[in-house]
Amino acid sequence: MAVTLTTPNTLLGVFQPKGDAAKLASTLATVVLGTLLLTICAKINVPVWPVPVTLQSFAVAALAAAFGARIGVATVALYLVEGAFGLPVFALGGGLAYLVGPTSGFLFGFLAMAAIIGFAADRGASGKPLTLFAAMLAGGVVMFALGFAWLLAMSGQAGWIDQANVVGSAFAKAVQPFIIWDVLKMALAALTVTGAWGLFGKKR
Repeated sequence: MAVTLTTPNTLLGVFQPKGDAAKLASTLATVVLGTLLLTICAKINVPVWPVPVTLQSFAVAALAAAFGARIGVATVALYLVEGAFGLPVFALGGGLAYLVGPTSGFLFGFLAMAAIIGFAADRGASGKPLTLFAAMLAGGVVMFALGFAWLLAMSGQAGWIDQANVVGSAFAKAVQPFIIWDVLKMALAALTVTGAWGLFGKKR
């Protein structure tokens, strides 16, 4: 099982130990440490309503690119489970109520984002800045689409949404202000991972 958790095309695959038991142990530790990084990046935020500005999407993109699809998704999934059990890992707290709040679609969208970026990394994108950046943008689009869809689904209960223009109001307040920042975060994540790959990838 441990042999198939990531691929040699990822940074995690480069640094993993040889034995299966050691691989599994290091992978579990990596996932836990990954959730810690996600938590730290969630706390670096500007608490605007309904969706705070955070570094979470940067962390998800960088971790998925470094870990690959399986470990990237597992890291985000554990992070969501931690939050569901009440650990204050999200930007403004934790708990089940938080997971069905305005940011729910974006949080669960991180799973899809990690899968898309990790899929590209597993297939050799770690050493190709433009390819990895494109995968990160695609993952970000899906994440935003899921977040926006959730906001529309709960629009009838949201006082901050103009009920005369639900789609435009939700987009203007919870998606549009974040687009340029996320493009920049994806660019930084892609350069960080491909730069690290340039330094360490030849260890394979």
